[in-house]
Amino acid sequence: MSKLVLIDGNAILFRAYHALPPLTSKDGTIVNAVYGFFSMLFKIIEQTTPQYLVVCFDRPKPTFRHALYVGYHANRPKMADDLVPQIGIVHEVLEKIDVTIFEVDGYEADDLIGTIAYQTQSAKLKAQNLETIIVTGDRDLLQLVNPHVKLLMPITGITNMSLFDEKAVEEKYGVKPRQFIDYKALIGDASDNYPGVAGIGPKTASSLLRKYQTFEGLYEHMSELPEKIATRLATDAEQAVLAKKLATIACDVPITLNLAYSDCCHIDADKIKEAFEKLGFKTLQNRIPKQILEETKRKKGDQLGLL
Repeated sequence: MSKLVLIDGNAILFRAYHALPPLTSKDGTIVNAVYGFFSMLFKIIEQTTPQYLVVCFDRPKPTFRHALYVGYHANRPKMADDLVPQIGIVHEVLEKIDVTIFEVDGYEADDLIGTIAYQTQSAKLKAQNLETIIVTGDRDLLQLVNPHVKLLMPITGITNMSLFDEKAVEEKYGVKPRQFIDYKALIGDASDNYPGVAGIGPKTASSLLRKYQTFEGLYEHMSELPEKIATRLATDAEQAVLAKKLATIACDVPITLNLAYSDCCHIDADKIKEAFEKLGFKTLQNRIPKQILEETKRKKGDQLGLL
C-alpha cells in the first residue's frame, strides 16, 4: 500500500514555535520554529515512511469563512513578530529540498488538505491502494477520517503523536468522523471564536447525535427532546447552522494533486544538509531520516552508473 502524508504546515509551525526556546541562526535570525518544524517533519517521515509528501499552508488574506462570519478567528492573538519571518524560511527550505507546497488565497490549509484527501478517493488513485495520513493539531480535520484516511495529531511537545482512525475518533469524541461537523455545529469552537448552541456541551452533543445521527435529524425530532434542550436548539438554530458551515472543510479548492511531483524520492539529503548548514542546524543534519539518506545514495549510484 502506498502512503501519502499531508501536513498542516501552520499548525506544525505554531506548535514548534511554542514548544522550543529561542534559537538563532548564524546571522542572528530567530529560527526555533524552523528547527522544530523540521524536527517534527523528520519524526513524521520516520514514523510513517511515506511514498508521497505534501505540506499545506494558510495564506494571510481573509478566507471565505471570514465572509460568512466577521468574528471568525477574532480572538486569536496576533502572530509573534519573530515567527512571521520563520514561515518564509520554512517555505524556502521546503522548496529547496523539493517538497510539494500548496497554499491558496481565500482558503485555509484545512481546505487544501480536505481537497487533496477527497481527490485521493478518485477511481484513479483508489486503484493505487493509497493510504492518506494527515498531520495536524486541528480537530476539525477529524471529519475527513475514513477507511483510507487517518489523522496523526501531536499530543505533547513536538514528537509525541497519536494516530486517529475511525474507531479512535469515536472512542475519543463519541461520534463518527462523518458526524464531527454536526458535533461542532452543536458545541461551537472557542478557538475559532464561533458559538454553537448555548448550554450544549460535548457529552450532550455526542449523545444526541448517537440517537438522531445528524444535525438535521436532530431538528426533525425536536418534539421528542426534553423541553430544556429543545428550547436551546430552537433559540440558537441560526447560529448552529452558521457553525456547521464554518466547521465544514471545503473539498473543492482549485488545486490538483500530482503524485509524481510529490514523490519523496525527490527529497535530497545533500540539499537538506546544505540548507541546515546555513541555518546552523548541526545536530539536525545528523537526524535526516534513513529513507531520505538511502534514496539519495541510490540516486547517486544510478548517476555514477550512467557515467
